[in-house]
Amino acid sequence: MSDTNNMPAGSAVSEAASPIVVLVRPQLGRNIGTTARAMLNFGVTRLRLVAPRDGWPNPDAGPAASGADEVLAGAEVFPTVDAAVADCTHVYATTVRKRGLIKRVVTPEEAARETHMRGGRTAILFGAEATGLDNDEVGRAQEILTVPVNPDFSSLNLAQAVILCAYEWSRHADLPRAEPLKPPAPQTEVDGLVGQLDEALETAGYYRGESRAPAARRTLRSLLTRPGYTAQEVRTLRGIISALTRGARN
Repeated sequence: MSDTNNMPAGSAVSEAASPIVVLVRPQLGRNIGTTARAMLNFGVTRLRLVAPRDGWPNPDAGPAASGADEVLAGAEVFPTVDAAVADCTHVYATTVRKRGLIKRVVTPEEAARETHMRGGRTAILFGAEATGLDNDEVGRAQEILTVPVNPDFSSLNLAQAVILCAYEWSRHADLPRAEPLKPPAPQTEVDGLVGQLDEALETAGYYRGESRAPAARRTLRSLLTRPGYTAQEVRTLRGIISALTRGARN
């Protein structure tokens, strides 16, 4: 891979529209560094870290970044996935497994094309090197992003997965952007809706039995994080839940 200073003139892209790369529980500083290098190769500069195992900053990240210092300098650290994507209007979870969740599965090319046309703030979640994303973390996303690799050898390292997504995003940079009638709700508003409904169902005794509750909650979140809810729609749903719970108490 050539250095970023040798990129062709047509490779420059707008930072303001680039997706946010979110590394969830990254284990090694050098992997964060090589990820930063992969991002900057294609003009993606916004990096967020969720609970990095060895803390942050990490002395091993800088040498591995090979000059992508601006990405590392701007990296933000969050304690949870929810906090890291709270201001995003669309979230992709990268995984090779569908895990039984009812979510649309897209390729990096499809995600890149739709990100450009949709606008808004998009995050792409990448899991820890050894384990990937767990079911609850995948459940935070609207869609699953899967790279169509060789099924007999599907192992990608972290930087490889990131560079495939960043390359596709850069390749589709000239697509026209469609302005939605109303912008989608940020993730924090969707999380509020999920939490309110979860509390109401808990009070009503919906979660019968400890073994059922985790799967039921994942299904609930999957249903409510499908793409496209506007802020007004979220407020309407929350108002309905409030009215129903008030009626039950009365």
